[in-house]
Amino acid sequence: MALVPAVATDEGYGVPDYRIRTEYEDGSIVVSDDSYRYLPTIGEMDMYLFGEGRHERLWDALGAHVLRYDDPMGSSEGVKDEQVVGTAFTVWAPNAHAVRVVGDFNGWNGRAHAMRELGSSGIWELFIPGISAGEIYKYEILNANNEWTMKADPMERSHEIPPRTGSIVVESNHEWNDADWLAERAAKDPHNGPVSIYEVNASSWRKDVNDYRELADKLVPYVQKEGFTHVEFMPLAEHPFSGSWGYQVTGYYAIDSRLGGPDDFKYLVEKLHEAGIGVIMDWVPAHFPKDAFALGRFDGTPLYEDPDPTRGEHPDWGTYVFNFGRREVRNFLVANACFWLDEFHIDALRVDAVSSMLYLDYSREAGQWHPNIYGGRENLEAIDFLKEANATAYKNNPGIMMIAEESTAYPGVTAPTDAGGLGFGLKWNMGWMHDTLQYLHEEPINRKWHHNEITFSMVYAYSEHYVLPISHDEVVYGKGSVFGKMPGNDWQKYAGVRALFAYQWAHPGKNLTFMGNEIAQYGEWDHDGSIDWDALEWPDHQGVQKLVADLNELYKTSPALWSQDFDPAGFQWLTSDDADHNTLSFVRIGKDGEQMVAVVNFSGEAWSDYQVPLTKGGKWTEVLTTDDEIYGGSGIHNGTVEAVEGEYHSRDWSAKITVPALGAVFLKPEL
Repeated sequence: MALVPAVATDEGYGVPDYRIRTEYEDGSIVVSDDSYRYLPTIGEMDMYLFGEGRHERLWDALGAHVLRYDDPMGSSEGVKDEQVVGTAFTVWAPNAHAVRVVGDFNGWNGRAHAMRELGSSGIWELFIPGISAGEIYKYEILNANNEWTMKADPMERSHEIPPRTGSIVVESNHEWNDADWLAERAAKDPHNGPVSIYEVNASSWRKDVNDYRELADKLVPYVQKEGFTHVEFMPLAEHPFSGSWGYQVTGYYAIDSRLGGPDDFKYLVEKLHEAGIGVIMDWVPAHFPKDAFALGRFDGTPLYEDPDPTRGEHPDWGTYVFNFGRREVRNFLVANACFWLDEFHIDALRVDAVSSMLYLDYSREAGQWHPNIYGGRENLEAIDFLKEANATAYKNNPGIMMIAEESTAYPGVTAPTDAGGLGFGLKWNMGWMHDTLQYLHEEPINRKWHHNEITFSMVYAYSEHYVLPISHDEVVYGKGSVFGKMPGNDWQKYAGVRALFAYQWAHPGKNLTFMGNEIAQYGEWDHDGSIDWDALEWPDHQGVQKLVADLNELYKTSPALWSQDFDPAGFQWLTSDDADHNTLSFVRIGKDGEQMVAVVNFSGEAWSDYQVPLTKGGKWTEVLTTDDEIYGGSGIHNGTVEAVEGEYHSRDWSAKITVPALGAVFLKPEL
């Protein structure tokens, strides 16, 4: 073996351009490039920012990146004046004794590709010529316990389809064409606009969909037809166990490979944007699984996970909890939020299991946790992390939303960070979901005794900025479908589903429903199956689907229903105490004075000559009723009614209408 020695230049001793020529005993000769003639690809500023926990584009510094160098000496085959193509590998493993890159390119023997440690940064790096996109690789680590282990790249951009566990080198070729969408998004405050969300599990929406591009072809026109403003995908970061629905993530920077690669998902996002539909993705920074190939004990120590056993493991889920107090770990997660928003043009992140991060005693008994430095139960490091993640995401991506799934009454979830809040834009209203479904589960004849359950949400409706969800969690594991939750015969069940949608869309707050709800499918969600699309062969299911589309259209074109969602001035009760009739009536008011009255009858009987208090005189027109025959209803209509002067329920005007059984009526005043 021979190589060219270092040479002196005017600037001093430099790294020469050389090749290694190896002659074997059989006489064969191999000329190869040498990884060690290439300088580190990560800069001093990158390492400094990472060490400080402030690298907002960490994915540009760590991970595997295809690079090209001008090569005046030629390629390893001796061809002159061609570029060297290779991949720079960079990984953080501060307690490792040695790190190697292994893959098919070296027969999974890392002796030829030992990585270099950069000072005290804990970062290891190596540029390997000849490796391009599509190569499978791992890191072979001599960990703190002097054990050789194989680990996937924490910053991998793609992953083998499980159960295989290798990382894949990626080079994106997607050219974005949604600049107009992003500019329009940045010019608006989405929290104060119409938000109607269709929650989707990408792998079980349709089983005849094989990848993200096929999903785009089928999902985009469907969502557009149904009129939703946003699609929310359950987690699509890489996860080894499909039964976790994506909530146990191993590859935080890798798109789920079961449906394709990063560019395939970018195609799906772009097609949704072209159709005027925003994209929300579930994000899971609360915990990660213990799979040996992934983040757990990455360099033989609790590197990403909290080393304190009372804080570092989640007792319910059997997973590790991140060390939110470590700068580099916090940086890994904050940058990850920015990664999905920046690289994939995601419009909002819904942050999963926020409550589990907020409290040290979450799912722990006495003696299994210890208080914070002030003697409280709050996880101060996790709270600081959430504030930083939200503030950084909003700063770097104008027009996005950060949404919390938070199930307690923790104060200020959607308050600004400079006012002591967590800085989320929206919060799932779990209390509304629970109370509403509990109320609707009762037989109509018994609902009068539970009337406070359907009205209680307005007591706290303005304590946070809420999304009203009927989510995947409510239609799985024996809980039954939304249709199945309704009491009565089939007609009453369909009517009950229609009344629920109308009530939800009229109530203050943004709206979310899970796939399959919009067609009132019989069975609950099965992640190994698909939505029961065959149900649409029946008119009643078609009717519910048609109602959802019409509700979305009415909602989007009626500022009264969304422009003051978070202002008490946007809602007034007309009758909240009519428990005997199981009926509610209220008016929604837009910021420019627009009005929409909703009357919802949760009883099993229609009420004729039902007197509704109104806010002003003149004519009021029925703009939608869930009892329309086109939706599968009985066909009760009110047309236009005249408000009569005279005090009723503290209002100066009222009108008598017919309210259908298990139905809702929307009335709009004529100008």
